[in-house]
Amino acid sequence: MKRIVATLATCLVAICAALPTWAQAPFDGKVKVGVLNDQSSLYADSTGQGSVIAATLAIEDYMKANPNSKLKIELIFADHQNKPDIGSALARQWFERDGVDMILDVPNSAVALAVSDVAKALNKVHVNGSAGSTRLTGDACTPNTVHYTFDNFALANGTGSAVVATGGDSWYFITADYAFGHDLESQTGGVVKANGGKVLGAVRVPINTADFSSFLLQAQSSKSKVVGLANAGGDTITSIKQAAEFGIVQGGQRLAGMLVMITDVHSLGLQTAQGLLYTDAFYWNRNDDTRAWTKRFVEKMKGKQYPTMNHAGNYSGMLHYLKAVEAAQSRDGAKVVAKMKELPTEDVVFGPGKVRQDGRHLHPMYLWQVKKPGESKEPWDYVKLVKEIPADQAWRPLGDGGCALVKK
Repeated sequence: MKRIVATLATCLVAICAALPTWAQAPFDGKVKVGVLNDQSSLYADSTGQGSVIAATLAIEDYMKANPNSKLKIELIFADHQNKPDIGSALARQWFERDGVDMILDVPNSAVALAVSDVAKALNKVHVNGSAGSTRLTGDACTPNTVHYTFDNFALANGTGSAVVATGGDSWYFITADYAFGHDLESQTGGVVKANGGKVLGAVRVPINTADFSSFLLQAQSSKSKVVGLANAGGDTITSIKQAAEFGIVQGGQRLAGMLVMITDVHSLGLQTAQGLLYTDAFYWNRNDDTRAWTKRFVEKMKGKQYPTMNHAGNYSGMLHYLKAVEAAQSRDGAKVVAKMKELPTEDVVFGPGKVRQDGRHLHPMYLWQVKKPGESKEPWDYVKLVKEIPADQAWRPLGDGGCALVKK
């Protein structure tokens, strides 16, 4: 018996020695965050360096508001190239080798789902600011992931219902052919049908497509009242521009951009984008707080662009993560996310909010309409508010997503 006990003790010592230093030592305040996103392709404007700037602003604001904080924060970033294998490999390298505690941003739902799996496996944190898949708070939810900013349910609920309510009761979808587009088409189609409309068909399109002509012709021939664009970023810009060349709107059909950013409107120009309805979580000119924050953002971006809702969401998510890490006094991923759910959120971009059991961050959403050229009074003055969608109406009901974390 003594020999067995001694052997067990030796094994326990060996296991403890193999644990990472941070797992054995008390929390020392060191925190490392990696911004993982698209730095060079179709989502670079809506995320890219702007998300790095947003995270930097959050660090500055947290330390200013908490001058006695013991946190020592390091920020790095990388390009996942919109490829799940590259995204998951980077996440694993960052978590296992480079001492990263939290990964922020991660546009592209396929990449986001892969990174979420890695964060769970290694008990780290994934704060997603830019992916749309509802699976992140549904069947693929984890104790280590928080989903900020928007999701496809909120987009469909806002834009889809508004378009159907104004007579757009037959739809044909042009859909990005990966997890995000499939989910957005499904969510929007569900809203259309629930409001008495019908879906006539859909066509799947690879991301980063340069020529939408064949897909637009299929949409045109469907005779639908609405052509729903279940895509994002550069694909949305290209499809809207080419739809104008094909005379889609002039022929009597309406375009519904299901995920539109202010950077997309800027690229399209008001002449092309005017009248477009879309749902968003943030607009720079909404109030004094958003205007002041945007001024700082634009200065750090050297005037290149104004912030998207993704940038705002990454700022808010980073700020709340830092608050939770300090409150938890731990780098244990599940413990920090539990603390993020326990503490209320409050910031200048979203106002008050909270993180739900399934990891969904709750805040209002807004239905916007793009202004006519003559209505714009200053640079980036592009939209007018149609309606605010309160947080208790914007998001999928907690019990409907199939998240295993939700208490029955």
